[in-house]
Formats: sequence, C-alpha cells, structure tokens
Amino acid sequence: MTASVLIVEDEPAIHQLLKYNFEAEGFRTRVIESGEEVHAAIADETPDLLILDWMLPGLSGIEVCRLLRARTETQKLPIIMLTARGEESERVRGFATGADDYVVKPFSVPELMARAKSMLRRSKPEAVADELIRGEIKLDRAKRRVSRGVRDVNLSPTEFRLLEYLMQSPGRVYSRAQLLDRVWHNDAEVDERTVDVHVGRLRKNLSRGKEDDPIRTVRGAGYAFDERFGK
Repeated sequence: MTASVLIVEDEPAIHQLLKYNFEAEGFRTRVIESGEEVHAAIADETPDLLILDWMLPGLSGIEVCRLLRARTETQKLPIIMLTARGEESERVRGFATGADDYVVKPFSVPELMARAKSMLRRSKPEAVADELIRGEIKLDRAKRRVSRGVRDVNLSPTEFRLLEYLMQSPGRVYSRAQLLDRVWHNDAEVDERTVDVHVGRLRKNLSRGKEDDPIRTVRGAGYAFDERFGK
C-alpha cells in the first residue's frame, strides 16, 4: 500500500504515534504542525488522505477544512478530523465544515487505521488495492510480484517501488526530483541520474522483444506510465 497521508498535528507525541502506525501499514507520511503550512504541503503533493487536528495554533483545523473545501482541487480530498471535543454539536460543526470523518481524542489507533483504510478504499481504491493491473502488466503488492501476461518479471525492490508508484497514476508525469522524493525518500546518496538508471533497468525488465514499452519519457519533464498502454 503506497497511499500518502498528510498529518497536521501540533502535539509531537500524537503525530509521532500516527506517523509510526501509518508507516507500519505501508503508507507514505508527511507531518506538519500548523494550519498555515497545509497549502504549501498540498501544493507540493496532494495527499490521498488528510489527518487534521481541530485545535491547531493559529489557523484552526476547522478553518483549514473550510478553505480546502472551497478550492476545486481539494474539494474531494478525504479528511479525518481529530479533536478533544466530543459533543454532538461539535461533531455536527466538523461535518458541516467538510470533514469526512471525526475521531475524538484519546482515540483507538486500530479504529483510526480501519477508518482511514475504509475511506481510501472508496476514494482511491488503486492506492490500497492488493493488485494493480494496467493492460497485461500486473503488480501484486501482497506477494511482491510483477507479471506481464504469462511471464514473471523479476525486479529489484527499488524497481518494484518505482513501477508501483508510476502505475498508480497512468499518464501523470513525474519529474526526477519527485521520484527521488517519493521512491527513494530523498536519500542523500542518490542523485537524479540514479532515476534514469533505474528507469532504464525497469524498461529492460518489462519489455522483451517487440513488446511495447509502458514507460513514457517526457523530454525536459520526467517519466510517466503510459495511459494508453494496454488499450
């Protein structure tokens, strides 16, 4: 599972707990501590799920939620609100502002994780599905296997993550810097040339003989999984 989660929480103990548990389940996570940072974080990468604390310093979670719902690009972003306020009137206010779910502190981590997964299965099933299938290429997350038609494709762990990330959003072009951040997590020892090397190896493993290449190079921009592949 490679769904991305943005955690907006100013209490270190809570955001560390959330980060640990989401990453243990295979999610990619980012943590910020104030409402003022949300728009910049989302501009860099729109998450698949937002965990949003109500009582943030400065711009409150309620205000952040209202602003996000007013923007076309974030109108449908799944939002789970965290709060110490358990009164019915406060829950109604949270839902009225645009939150999709509401969890009262102190909360059960397993329950929060179950709610998050349930929400993602509805909003972005490809991010949590066990299998990604594009044309004749199948990527099985649970078994860590890739096949093309009847042929098994042997990939290194890095090539697997790279293919998985590209296959989630066919047609979307990712720059080398974005792939470094999201596949290599900005490893200081890795530079952008490494992306080209791994894309080259991935192509060689995926395509044999006259098989079509599913990876598209966009000159000056980066790489994409070709949305026309398999049609």
